[in-house]
Amino acid sequence: MVRALSARFSLSLLFSGLLAVSAQAGCKSPAEPSVDWSGCNKQLLQLDGSDLTSANLEGAFLSGTSLASAKLATANLQRSELVRTSFKDADLSGANLEKSLSSRADFSAANLKGTRLVKAEFLRVAFDGADLSGADLTEGEFSRNTFTKANLSGANLTGAMLPRANFRDATLAGTTFKRTYIYWTRFEGADLSQAIDLTQAQVDMSCGNAQTKLPAGLTVPAQWPCAED
Repeated sequence: MVRALSARFSLSLLFSGLLAVSAQAGCKSPAEPSVDWSGCNKQLLQLDGSDLTSANLEGAFLSGTSLASAKLATANLQRSELVRTSFKDADLSGANLEKSLSSRADFSAANLKGTRLVKAEFLRVAFDGADLSGADLTEGEFSRNTFTKANLSGANLTGAMLPRANFRDATLAGTTFKRTYIYWTRFEGADLSQAIDLTQAQVDMSCGNAQTKLPAGLTVPAQWPCAED
């Protein structure tokens, strides 16, 4: 009995060791389509223009890494760490960033069509000029993020937290605002006339100006325009 348990334990250790070696080997793989860098430390690298289409980056550490103009369509970035990571002009269409963590990252002018950002936690992240049409931001936290001139047509913001975010001149046709928290969120110059599930209570806590268009039946709050934050 003791010998059997000892043998099983030894086999378990051997299997664990093989898995660790295999994972480590994967982390050393070059940047290429469908590469498996799950859980890998890829911080502070220059990967501009890399082709990582359909790559597995789940749980990867990418803080400080530059992926400007990189190809990341349909890539898996669930639970990845993206502090000060640059995705400027990158293609992230159809990518999965569910539960990813980010602060002061740059997604300016990136293609995020149909991207999944469910329950992501982003602080002071820039999406200026990005295409987020059809993206799913459900239950995500996006405090002080900037979406200036971004396209969020058909995006789902259900239950998202967006305090002090900036949507100046953004496209919001068909964007869902059900239970979205938009305290002091800036909508100057934005067209909200086709927004879905936007309520007067939400509008009353947000900021806009004379150029902001509201859905029929909603009125301009007395505090508009708001002072600069």
